[in-house]
Amino acid sequence: MLWLLLPWIAGVASARIFPGAVPVGWLLPCAAALAGVSAWCAFAGTTRAIVARGGLAALVAAMLLGGAAAYEIHRGRLAVWETLPPREARLVLRVERAYTPNPKYKTVSGIARVVSADPHLRELAGQRLYYSLRPADGRLRLLARTTEIRVTGVLQPLPRNAAPDTFDGHLASVGANFKLTRGRIHEETRGPSAFAAFCERARLRFEAQLGRGIAEKRPELAGVLRAMLLGQRRDLQEDQITMYLRTGTMHLFAISGLHIGVIALGIAGLLAVMRLPRWARFGAGAGALWLFVQITGATPSAVRAFWMIVLLQLSFGLRVPVNPLATLAFAALVSLVAHPLQLFSASFQMSYGIVGGLLLFGVPLGARWQARWQLFADLPKVTWTWWQRWEEKAQRALLGALGIGVASSLVSAICGVIYFGLFTPGALLANLVLIPLASVALLGGFLSLLTGLCGLGWAGALFNHAAALVLLGMQKLLEWFLLIPGIFWPGKFTPVWTGYAALACLLASFLFGYAHRWRWSRGGFLAPVAVVVVVLAVCVQFDG
Repeated sequence: MLWLLLPWIAGVASARIFPGAVPVGWLLPCAAALAGVSAWCAFAGTTRAIVARGGLAALVAAMLLGGAAAYEIHRGRLAVWETLPPREARLVLRVERAYTPNPKYKTVSGIARVVSADPHLRELAGQRLYYSLRPADGRLRLLARTTEIRVTGVLQPLPRNAAPDTFDGHLASVGANFKLTRGRIHEETRGPSAFAAFCERARLRFEAQLGRGIAEKRPELAGVLRAMLLGQRRDLQEDQITMYLRTGTMHLFAISGLHIGVIALGIAGLLAVMRLPRWARFGAGAGALWLFVQITGATPSAVRAFWMIVLLQLSFGLRVPVNPLATLAFAALVSLVAHPLQLFSASFQMSYGIVGGLLLFGVPLGARWQARWQLFADLPKVTWTWWQRWEEKAQRALLGALGIGVASSLVSAICGVIYFGLFTPGALLANLVLIPLASVALLGGFLSLLTGLCGLGWAGALFNHAAALVLLGMQKLLEWFLLIPGIFWPGKFTPVWTGYAALACLLASFLFGYAHRWRWSRGGFLAPVAVVVVVLAVCVQFDG
């Protein structure tokens, strides 16, 4: 899978760095021809090494050119607009993603696709853009996905290569080429689809349920619970956002692997109690999990986590060996084939970078520590007392978690500076404590939603109180962490591109060490640490 994934990533990145260097009309035929050569070499019926190597080289080249072609096709830049000034446009848009309204600016915003335009702007049909407009009735509300709106505003193209750590860079990573601002929404020409309307009603019901019993007295804790379960960061207060950013724990509010994993465990436990057949349990669990992903907005990180978990569950169901690294590479490849521009988003780089670090570096590091520091190694296990068994299990769990925490901190040290302008050396300690607590809070929120759907509102309020108590403990711990000197350092990469090069070098060191079984003769586990230390010392400019 890595022989497919890495060339595809290289092709997408090359097309971003050298836009239009080779026309798509040349890239696609060449990629198809090379793929044909690779297939012929694979089924030629010969065992000659030169044929096998030639087939592999053709496959790598085909994926490289295919990635470059995919980037150009999905970017879909209109060359004629590159030099045109902003102009007024009357369009009909179909909403794909709505952002939280900002009462300060009295506008609603989001990502939409152009359905139709005036005749002189007909080339805009099918283009994706960002809109920020005033509603005709003045009501600030989230527009459901698939809603079609008739709008007027000032249309301007986005920069071709906006910096990824800017808002324009974020828009480019979702495939938007234009911004439509300084205008208004006249009317909704078509309401949302039945499924989109159902998801919006369910989201509002979930939002109300997660505030039941706690929203009146502790609205800030209800906001944290909603942000954690539904990804609604608008419910977080400014001081809460600052606190989580400075401790390197803001990832707790991005619907990703941790959140989808806890929800999946909750659903699996419920279905196990119902004693459904294996494949019925798999189908019902996957369907329920997909529905939860859609209700929470189907963010790219949530969709990626969903496919990872479904692939793992499918492996267990088929009773075939599970290779987490191959599963991760397959999920990343599918995501990038469907949406190549995700490669340049912060969520893609951080989620896959951290999970890759856990599998390549964290798990082997924890296993190495467990093998080196074994408790009661001189005593046969049959003679161990109950407290010795529990102590040995606790030590293994602690060393495993510490290895995973180190791997996560190495990736976060670079990504945090790139995307948040913060180096958070205290993130390792904070995450070791907060991730288990956050899992408990997520489980409490899941049980609240489940009992609310069953009509047991009093039980939902009870679970909300339990989750709020955990969240309050997390908040107090973070306040204590922030009192530690040097818990965070503001900084930035100079120049910016060195940050992305550093992240690539770190991931390459993970792959190199994993391929050589982390032998000390090849640098061992110190090589990735050395990469991060050198990068922070040489390439990062710290403030103060």
